[in-house]
Amino acid sequence: MAATRFEIEKFNGVTNFNLWEIQMIAILVQTSLKKVGTEKKLKNLHQTEWEELDEKALSTIQLCLANAVLHEVLTKKTSSAL
Repeated sequence: MAATRFEIEKFNGVTNFNLWEIQMIAILVQTSLKKVGTEKKLKNLHQTEWEELDEKALSTIQLCLANAVLHEVLTKKTSSAL
């Protein structure tokens, strides 16, 4: 199975945040992680499963941030906090 790759410009604090946010949400939708990043824990998931999905969503968002911006949010440990 081939992996689909999405490329967006990393958010650097100067680029248009609204456009970046739309693209980031689209990536989270395509990777089935949108609900994790935008909602509280889903009741039908075990805590461990939720934490694994949240970790994936967090890392997906982190990879789309420029280093200077990422440095500012290093302490955020969940996708919703980020």
